[in-house]
Amino acid sequence: MSDEAGRRAAPVKLTMPEIRAAKGRTPLVMVTAYDAPTARLAAEAGVDLLLVGDSVGTAVLGYESTVPVTVEDILHHCRAVRRGAPDLHLVADLPFMSYQVSDEQAVANAGLLVKEGGADAVKLEGGRGMAARVAAITAAGIPVMGHVGLTPQTAGALGGLKVQGRDLDGARSVLHDAEAVVDAGAYSLVVEVVPAALGRLITERVRVPTIGIGAGPDCDGQVLVGPDLLGLTLGHLPRFVRPYADLATTIREAFAAYARDVRARSYPAPAHTYAMKPDVVAALRDDPDR
Repeated sequence: MSDEAGRRAAPVKLTMPEIRAAKGRTPLVMVTAYDAPTARLAAEAGVDLLLVGDSVGTAVLGYESTVPVTVEDILHHCRAVRRGAPDLHLVADLPFMSYQVSDEQAVANAGLLVKEGGADAVKLEGGRGMAARVAAITAAGIPVMGHVGLTPQTAGALGGLKVQGRDLDGARSVLHDAEAVVDAGAYSLVVEVVPAALGRLITERVRVPTIGIGAGPDCDGQVLVGPDLLGLTLGHLPRFVRPYADLATTIREAFAAYARDVRARSYPAPAHTYAMKPDVVAALRDDPDR
């Protein structure tokens, strides 16, 4: 398939009803973005949804996990992404401890990301234990994307960043979480790092689109972390990631070439400089007030 085949003629912001109606039809394409240039390029490429994920913590801010990310971090990056892609459906993550304390806290922070960040919806992690938060936020008129399976914010309680739902009890738990979140009002559902068969079963059971990340090919859409997809992530990549570029090498080589040219004084060349009239130069050199 050519690059053009994956693109729309122009970015079109999908509404919540349109996203729900996509279930079982055209797969939804979602990526994370954290800055305006990346958001603009994703929009031009035909991506359907953008996520300002709390993965900004590990992908951009240098944290070892997503736990330190704040609402202010998400808000800052959400504004930038909205400026870069004003016509795409934008989802903002509610970071760790920005919604767990109470319904009131969850609604207030969700409202902040929509009102000041320009998000169209928010995403929160958790299943049955967070169904009340989903219901409270949606009751306030804010669309919620759920997130079940591996939930990185609370990975420590799950035994680490590992596959969820491999045995019967675990699979039942993830499935019940998915159903609870959808019953509470989520308009779509991220399913992360579960066996492909479970991803397919969840997709069959729930009435809203599932967006998989390490959950197999049968979900209603897929999401990847932008830097992972672009080959910018240094070090270990999860098994489910397919890098579509090697920008780390491209960027490293560009920096090295720039450094060589500066040290060799071949940059800046005359084409990169600005001229001054010779008589002005002469006058400056002879200026008695210098």
